[in-house]
Amino acid sequence: MSAQGRVKLSRNGRNQAVRIPREFELPSEEALMRQEGERLIIEAAPPRSLLALLATLEPIDEAFPPIPELPTDSMDL
Repeated sequence: MSAQGRVKLSRNGRNQAVRIPREFELPSEEALMRQEGERLIIEAAPPRSLLALLATLEPIDEAFPPIPELPTDSMDL
């Protein structure tokens, strides 16, 4: 069973705002909101950075093919 509680609604310009109590605080700077019937569901948005996305991926189990050593050309700098 999920927790519930009453929250305060207010106006912020033409938008309606909700004050989220500390016990329901989300662990991110952004949130996703969707409406299901009369309910509004707010959940933490997944991170947007590439490093955060890569950290969520499963490791690759297959072996990579060998990469041949290519000769290097000498270069005068």
